[in-house]
Amino acid sequence: MCGAPANGSVGWRDPGWIHYGVMRNLNKGTRYYYKVGSDSGGWSDTHSFISRDGDSHETIAFLFGDLGTSTPYNTFLRTQEESKSTIKWILRDIESLGEKPAFISHIGDISYARGYSWLWDTFFTQIEPVASKVPYHVCIGNHEYDWPSQPWKPDWAQRIYGTDGGGECGVPYSLKFKMPGNSSFLTGARAPATQNLYYSFNAGAVHFLYMSTETDFLPGSDQYYFIKRDLENVDRRKTPFIVVQGHRPMYTTSNEVKDSPLRERMVEHLEPLFVKNKVNLALWGHVHRYERFCPMKNFTCGGTGLKGKDEALPVHVVIGMGGQDWQPIWEPRPDHPNDPIYPQPARSLYRGGEFGYTRLVATKKKLTLTYIGNHDGEPHDVVEIHASGEVLDSSDDGGSTNVQATFSWYTEVVGFLVLGAFVGYVIGFISRAKKTSTDCRAGWTAVKSDEP
Repeated sequence: MCGAPANGSVGWRDPGWIHYGVMRNLNKGTRYYYKVGSDSGGWSDTHSFISRDGDSHETIAFLFGDLGTSTPYNTFLRTQEESKSTIKWILRDIESLGEKPAFISHIGDISYARGYSWLWDTFFTQIEPVASKVPYHVCIGNHEYDWPSQPWKPDWAQRIYGTDGGGECGVPYSLKFKMPGNSSFLTGARAPATQNLYYSFNAGAVHFLYMSTETDFLPGSDQYYFIKRDLENVDRRKTPFIVVQGHRPMYTTSNEVKDSPLRERMVEHLEPLFVKNKVNLALWGHVHRYERFCPMKNFTCGGTGLKGKDEALPVHVVIGMGGQDWQPIWEPRPDHPNDPIYPQPARSLYRGGEFGYTRLVATKKKLTLTYIGNHDGEPHDVVEIHASGEVLDSSDDGGSTNVQATFSWYTEVVGFLVLGAFVGYVIGFISRAKKTSTDCRAGWTAVKSDEP
């Protein structure tokens, strides 16, 4: 790796062997059971997953950024206690799906190991209950990659790319995950090339594109032309929706000024590709809050498409509230920078500081993104994007109020049945108690009465 503590005596631990197991020719939408290990070293528990159904027009995904992990002891770094709740609620949702396939999308700042290798092991132990059941997709963040001598560091980015990777320079990230495609970027050091940078795939009614905000995305780069070609070749008859994901946001109203030069270049060079190719949804992490914007271009809200005449513009959503508890303040009033007054610009439709994740459910007609809060596991914000171009949110008059996904309906039905059984038991118990009391009263005489 590229520096301390990752390659030093304190942070380094021998990671052992990393194995990739490839399963081919799987039947579509079928539950498979598996275990890993060996006779000599022992076997894991038996796990199962539902294979992706290429013929299905339904998409289910759970998406967030900046999760991290939690340790039961003090360590060199602050860990992310709330990450446990995020995984708990996602596991609930996965288990309620029945035989429907789904996947998880974790858009950067994965384990927050930052050079202390045992935190990677803790992270994988923590996500095992969900990652053993559904695919776990990732893209790279600053805490997996950044180091002072990284090869792409233009003059305007000198303050952006620093030491956040703890000397890992993308090596554990590249080897511990295996994402689609073959994207890579040379480190310029003895470390192997960084992988899993940008890729895409179809899932049901949605085309998903992942990008790297830590490596070159400007015109002339391999990544820029990958993004351009990929978006231009999406078959909207098969996948009417396009969702782009990356770590550092193109838009945010947090008071995070260090990344301003990066965001300016994303707006200048990437946003025209998003608008031209009618990207429906752009999801970002890095800012440890939830924030949803209006359909937007160059900081200006477009229409919601309700009359069928508005230009289709991307809806940007920041979803970096997975577990990291360091929170930036919102951008203060320009004329009162020291006052605790943080006006919400018109382009920002919903801002929340609660930890959680988002749940995406899509058919060929409609994509619904729901923000689930960790304190109660319930929806806190909902936006619907229709294939026709209409964008509705939970505050729209006349908009859809059906914010529960199919699996939530199942959960509610099961809960209702359990509640009904409990109420029935209580009523039966009371009735039996009254009958027993009546039978007993016939055989005894009260020796004292409290009545006057």
